[in-house]
Amino acid sequence: AGYAEAPGDALAYADAHDNESLFDALAYKLPTGTSPGDRARMQVVAMATAALSQGPALSQAGSDLLRSKSLDRNSFDSGDWFNAIHWDCAGGNGFGRGLPPAADNRSKWDYARPLLTTVEVGCPEITGASAAYRDLLRIRTTEQVFSLATTADVQRHLSFPLSGKDETPGVITMRLGSLVVVFNATPERQEQRVGALAGTPYTLHPVQATGSDHTVKSASYTTGTGTFTVPARTVAVFTRAGN
Repeated sequence: AGYAEAPGDALAYADAHDNESLFDALAYKLPTGTSPGDRARMQVVAMATAALSQGPALSQAGSDLLRSKSLDRNSFDSGDWFNAIHWDCAGGNGFGRGLPPAADNRSKWDYARPLLTTVEVGCPEITGASAAYRDLLRIRTTEQVFSLATTADVQRHLSFPLSGKDETPGVITMRLGSLVVVFNATPERQEQRVGALAGTPYTLHPVQATGSDHTVKSASYTTGTGTFTVPARTVAVFTRAGN
């Protein structure tokens, strides 16, 4: 249900200073065998839901670098040992610095112990996630349709053509003006057919087509059927050809 009168009244974010950082929240929720690369990709998918929303959006400092507070859910008094942003990826992302302080975390220690010694990411994942997120920010800041001013503008330009029973679980297909954005959070490549767009040419947004993420470059579109194909754990932005 809507709870704001205009896009500027709502602030979108995937993580902030409260509770676990996004990387740590995903560490608790993803299967323990999830690869470092997939963890990084899921981080970008989660951050994209805010970055490509209407109205103001924020990301917690360091989230694009997979910042971890070693599962500390309330780090206001935890010092630099848990709060530091590790700008040099060679030093990791902060995960595994130790069990977080007891005051707000003791109840999760039994879950945290095995994770803190097994979940790892390195420079390829950290730098890759940051670069992919910056590509999404470039799209947001250069496409005016992500900054619609009024509710009427949003209702006129934004739709979810496959919402309801036609949407694939774990996938969101968003049509925004001349753009189509597919958020694929699943571990498999997905095909999203929007019949109303059949015959209309689309192509991967040039920022992603020439950007840092090699995986998203395999996203494709079939004009005849209006089918968008997006790799696993990927957010792909398509633009109407000729625009």
